[in-house]
Amino acid sequence: MSENKVYTALGLMSGTSLDGIDLALVRTDGMDRTELLDFKTIPYTDEERQDIKAAFGKRHADDITKEAEETVTTAHIQAVKDFLTNSKHEAPEIIGFHGQTILHDPAQRFTWQIGNSQKLAHETGIDVVGDMRMADVKAGGQGAPLLPLCHRAFASHIRKPIAILNLGGVGNITWLGEKRQDIVAFDTGPANALIDDLVKARTGKSYDSDGRLAGAGKPKNEIIAQWLTHEYFQKIPPKSLDRDEWDVSEIENLDLEDAVATLAEFTVRSVVTSVLKLPGQPKALYVAGGGRHNKYMMARLKQMLGFPVASVEDLGWNGDALEAQGFAYLAVRSVLGLSLTLPSTTGVAEPITGGVLYKGSSNLALRPAK
Repeated sequence: MSENKVYTALGLMSGTSLDGIDLALVRTDGMDRTELLDFKTIPYTDEERQDIKAAFGKRHADDITKEAEETVTTAHIQAVKDFLTNSKHEAPEIIGFHGQTILHDPAQRFTWQIGNSQKLAHETGIDVVGDMRMADVKAGGQGAPLLPLCHRAFASHIRKPIAILNLGGVGNITWLGEKRQDIVAFDTGPANALIDDLVKARTGKSYDSDGRLAGAGKPKNEIIAQWLTHEYFQKIPPKSLDRDEWDVSEIENLDLEDAVATLAEFTVRSVVTSVLKLPGQPKALYVAGGGRHNKYMMARLKQMLGFPVASVEDLGWNGDALEAQGFAYLAVRSVLGLSLTLPSTTGVAEPITGGVLYKGSSNLALRPAK
């Protein structure tokens, strides 16, 4: 692979909300050129979610993590095969495989994304780039967030400064200034994971559709104020966290609507707190991830921030595809030896590349996309 040529890549993402596998087929040069060709989400089954979630928080391999990894790997292999069978576009030359995070603890230089990249490469016959967070963490970085350079590439022709907020399982924000080197990123706090867990446990549904439950409830401000004293919010960026960083047992005895409203308001206020740590006020905040569909959170962000808040669709982006699209982009950068993270995005000492290349079929030569 060489710079300035355009390659076809498939990105795979499974977030900590465990909604499913996002697949995004893109053309990219690994620099500022990216084009989304096709996208699909394949939901996890309830059994798959149960297998995977059982491994959350694990630090050492055991029968539970082995079963979870097999579940993740098998689901991704089938998802890729189904996606490519039904796609009208050319086959990818490379796959960017995020895997499934079960624990993220950068303070201990530890992050674990399960999923067998070599098996995925073998079964699909396509080269796979996996383990994209590991090099950064080993070099002293946070290993997260990983999408800021993707955001910079996708927003290369947009007037700045702007901020991109991803409300996935965990929230993260990227600030892009007027100059190319003006980029800062970090995790803001919880987002959908805690809400989804609660809604699933109490109703059997996967999430709070459109934020209806939150909108019908009343947030408990005294609980939120206590949560906001957590030391994480005092840390200077870059910084990142695990989905289960907070003990939210205080809401167990609340009515469902009030409990969901409290978690949603906590997410909003953690974002507002984080915005104060940006280098400057952005012209606008653009929101990606499932949280942008939560009408309660979007309305509250608009009320509390003194500048426009909109979905990334206002930029012409696909907010559901963005993370998977980003891992396709990062896979190409990895093979090109380009940086995936910067000191201002993860706290690593210097720009560093990352990812491990797992070879698929030797008959599939890497070639520029047409």
